[in-house]
Amino acid sequence: MRIIEHLKNRKRPFVSLEFFPPANDAAMQDFYQAVDRLQAITPLFASVTYGAGGSKQEKTLAVVRQLASMGLCVMSHLTCVNAKVQGLAQYLDHLQEAGVSNVLALRGDPPRDVPWTWNGPFLHAADLVRYIRLQAPEMGIGVAGYPCPHPESPTYGDDRGYTLRKIECGADFVLTQLFFDVREYFELVDWLRQRGCNCPVIPGVMPIQSFASLKRVLSLCGASIPGRLFLQLEEADRSNNGDVARICMDFTVDLISRLLIGGAPGIHLYTLNKSELCLNIVRECGLDR
Repeated sequence: MRIIEHLKNRKRPFVSLEFFPPANDAAMQDFYQAVDRLQAITPLFASVTYGAGGSKQEKTLAVVRQLASMGLCVMSHLTCVNAKVQGLAQYLDHLQEAGVSNVLALRGDPPRDVPWTWNGPFLHAADLVRYIRLQAPEMGIGVAGYPCPHPESPTYGDDRGYTLRKIECGADFVLTQLFFDVREYFELVDWLRQRGCNCPVIPGVMPIQSFASLKRVLSLCGASIPGRLFLQLEEADRSNNGDVARICMDFTVDLISRLLIGGAPGIHLYTLNKSELCLNIVRECGLDR
């Protein structure tokens, strides 16, 4: 079933999950055990990240197939990086053969270890959405949205215009990049609604694991963070008094609560393949009932 149909039929706030394929086969058993534990929260769907290039794509496809066989509604990421028409058509066929009816269409980040120039037919996520809608019209399509603009976007308006264009090309719903200020999410939703776009906008939430991991994430995605939270975590990390985990959990639960009270349809957890952390968050938010 397409995710948009699940969203239309939902009766209460939901949780969905993102996983990434483990880097090596030795970690696969632990990975699938983590997925199995997280099935206890009955996720609305699960997404699987996608590597640009042969072996990584095959690993994504293998994980997608396995999660579908476990009874999950699965969405495979697809990116423009190294995308060719024939290869995309084959990948979409493989998804449909596995009973997977959803993709997340992304531009993706180019490789950092080789010189890179964007060329070919797929330069933007909107190009990918347009192609998928023509090649596989029955496929459900999600796209990314940025409450805090993508680092390459010149302005908020430009960034949100890109999101709107992807929806106009045929996307069903928006899944946001991580953020730490609920006002940015609701401002994005309001901007889209004011322009006649009523598609679901699902907030993506990444649990903070440590001060070091937070700084790494901020350096990569360009998200902003409340100064008070940053200072609290910096002090707790410096003091090494064990308060970092508590501060992170309290903040994440508060963020999710504010989103749901404000009308967000549910939350998409970037699990980092950590089942216990995500289970604790869901329990603290009362979303396991």
